[in-house]
Amino acid sequence: ILTGCGLPIPEEVAIVAAGCLAAPEKNLLDPWLALGSCFIGAIVGDVIMYAIGRKFGRRLLQKQAFFSSILSPEKEQHIEEMFTKHGLKVLFVSRFLIGIRSPIYITAGILKVPFKRFVLVDLFCAGVMITAFFGLAYFYSDKVLGWIRGAETAVTISVLLLAVAALVGYRIYRKRRARH
Repeated sequence: ILTGCGLPIPEEVAIVAAGCLAAPEKNLLDPWLALGSCFIGAIVGDVIMYAIGRKFGRRLLQKQAFFSSILSPEKEQHIEEMFTKHGLKVLFVSRFLIGIRSPIYITAGILKVPFKRFVLVDLFCAGVMITAFFGLAYFYSDKVLGWIRGAETAVTISVLLLAVAALVGYRIYRKRRARH
């Protein structure tokens, strides 16, 4: 639900994690309950963003920094143009675009896309995407976990190198500043 409401973590992370944890090799989660939880969480988060746009609309975007950071006026204008040209296809495509989902669902609410149509399209889109990501993680959990472990090592090394570079840069900055 929180990832659907703008938490800066893609919902795919939770879906893949649930699929891996439900896999027969791990068997830590009931697969059907995990899949259902992912599905319900995604739909509820999407409906919350739609409802925010529908209820509070542009006023909220103008007054609240959090929501204006999710949906800038330029982004809103672009999304409105996409809705005008392509209708509900925009909702389908946005399901697969990390970072643009929330602004599109807020805009759908602002534009007063009929709720039933929004939910039906969202149910279909979420069904396709969540089932695919969960299923792939479930059936290929060993490979997915191997990729994660490999990336974990690379990310750890990158963070350590970045920290060392920042420390060296800070010391150089302090020495130069002390001289002047």
